[in-house]
Amino acid sequence: MTPPPTGTFHQDTAKADITIWKEALFATDILLLHASPVYYGLGIPHGDGSAVVLVPGFLGTDTYLRQLHWWLARIGYEPFFSGIGLNAECPNLLIQQRLRRNIEAALDDTGKKVHLIGHSLGGIIARAMAAQYPSKIASVTTLAAPFRGTVVHPTILAAAEAVRKRILEEHGPSVLPTCYTGRCTCDFLSSLRRKLPARVLETAIYTRTDGVVDWRYCMTGDSSRDFEVPGTHIGLAFNAKAYNIIAERLAEVHSGNTSRNSSLHPM
Repeated sequence: MTPPPTGTFHQDTAKADITIWKEALFATDILLLHASPVYYGLGIPHGDGSAVVLVPGFLGTDTYLRQLHWWLARIGYEPFFSGIGLNAECPNLLIQQRLRRNIEAALDDTGKKVHLIGHSLGGIIARAMAAQYPSKIASVTTLAAPFRGTVVHPTILAAAEAVRKRILEEHGPSVLPTCYTGRCTCDFLSSLRRKLPARVLETAIYTRTDGVVDWRYCMTGDSSRDFEVPGTHIGLAFNAKAYNIIAERLAEVHSGNTSRNSSLHPM
């Protein structure tokens, strides 16, 4: 399937011709992370105490993002979990009823605009949140997040359809009939179709060896915002090179320099 033009969103879901078994190699990403100086805060810029809210991926909870949470605290940020519970719910409801509440708490706690980091579906939710409330968001970083269209492995499509049926059964008329599809007209999908304002620093980290989603749908199309790293889809939550990019990009915000750092390499 051909990716949509730069800056647009493809509303139809599609099966990606990718090999999911390679995702078992995510354990390698964890080992390499713990062997990297980056994990211990060496050789990277440190934070200014700003809040960073982490959003987990499809069928995930905040628990698996603990490594990223601990690391952010170690390098000088105030990390917060999303508080959304299991990410298997209408994204529009998750934003309005749970994620927004935690972002408000992060704002109150630090008095500074909040950074958002989302993995996979969590990245899509984070990006939508940034588009809806840009005055509260300093930056948004997506990790293997197909925010330009749902082109994923057939196994994931089947799981998503099962979640969609449960959402419709549980919420009935309180959600739209097209909920959990790219054709929904809710605020969540509408915000994905909007460009983020320039004052919100956007970073899209992806891997060409992604075994879950088509990596081409995880990019903005702007080489100053797109960063390729080696690894797996799952492993991007534990990827040393991704952590290095995160540290550099977050520092650009509090240093007032929003141009591409020369130490980072384009896609």
